[in-house]
Amino acid sequence: MKKLIIFCTALVLFSCNGNAQKEKKQTYKITKTDAEWKAQLSDMEYYVLREAGTERPFSSPLNKNYKKGTYVCAACNTPLFKSEHKFDSGTGWPSFDREIKGNVAFGKDNDLGYSRDEEHCATCGGHLGHVFDDGPKNTTGKRHCINGVALKFIPE
Repeated sequence: MKKLIIFCTALVLFSCNGNAQKEKKQTYKITKTDAEWKAQLSDMEYYVLREAGTERPFSSPLNKNYKKGTYVCAACNTPLFKSEHKFDSGTGWPSFDREIKGNVAFGKDNDLGYSRDEEHCATCGGHLGHVFDDGPKNTTGKRHCINGVALKFIPE
């Protein structure tokens, strides 16, 4: 019994320090300190973009914006989504069926106890939202569910 307890204790200690548990720190073209981001962004922008928060559904004026133009990162102005790929998903967040390739990066988010595909700005690392496979079937089938506060709209 004593050997079993020692074995289990060792297993727990070593499994918690394995390579799979170590977070990889990614470097972005635009990198700032927390103090610099806080000085640049509003409280809600900081919460969403830098702390991976989520704004309340139906709170963003960009949700019902149907003008032609480009949606850019609110932190660094990188073009992320085009207006022609925006659709009304009914979820309360701006939704797009595709991103501007190369400007949006993807990762895994397990904060809710299950895995979701997170999206972030490929230039500054700002959290944008998540992508799901329940978008329009007549296009990509994807729904990029994006926090409006993470975006700025640049009209054509």
